[in-house]
Amino acid sequence: MFGLDLSFFDLEMLRKFVLSGLVFSVQLTITATIGGVVFGTLLALMRLSGAKLLAVPATFYVNGMRSVPLVMVILWFYLLMPFLIGRPIGAEWSAIITFVAFEAAYFSEIMRAGIQSIPRGQVFAGQALGMTYGQNMRLIILPQAFRNMLPVLLTQTIILFQDTSLVYAIGAYDLLKGFTNAGKIYGRPEEAYIMAAGVYFVICFALSWSVKRLQARIAIVR
Repeated sequence: MFGLDLSFFDLEMLRKFVLSGLVFSVQLTITATIGGVVFGTLLALMRLSGAKLLAVPATFYVNGMRSVPLVMVILWFYLLMPFLIGRPIGAEWSAIITFVAFEAAYFSEIMRAGIQSIPRGQVFAGQALGMTYGQNMRLIILPQAFRNMLPVLLTQTIILFQDTSLVYAIGAYDLLKGFTNAGKIYGRPEEAYIMAAGVYFVICFALSWSVKRLQARIAIVR
């Protein structure tokens, strides 16, 4: 059909070229999600603390990161850091550090919205019990905020998985790189990119469907 030859797409090709790239893409997604949520939550707490010494740097960081394309941040870090530290970092570590730092800004806004969605009365109740700001957030606010924002956090994780294809710009061996190499070896670049798009679609569609089901279950419990 349309002159395409998909006969090279088999289990052997997937094992030799695609599997290792998929593993790295998944590892990068999980690491960036965990790191992004942790640092994003800290940034959100800094912005909501009311202390200018904490809120101003956090706001500057979040707005700055969200104003720059991810691929530019990846390239800047990969190309400039060797000059600053005197040695290369490597494509994989550059991708991991960049994604954690970049996604923290986005997860920060999600967590800030989740924290602000909790009624202020619960905050006042915690203060009335003598809880500190940290205890109030850790024991009362954050558990509810995570629950409220869980579907949004997972949706952002799906977007993050799609964005892992940008590490191709610095030569990291991700899922897209695996298909690209297979296309070059077998002389079928068009087919390889079509298959890559199909794999991304299947994975992201399945994850999106799972998030939708989870959201429905959470809504029923409420």
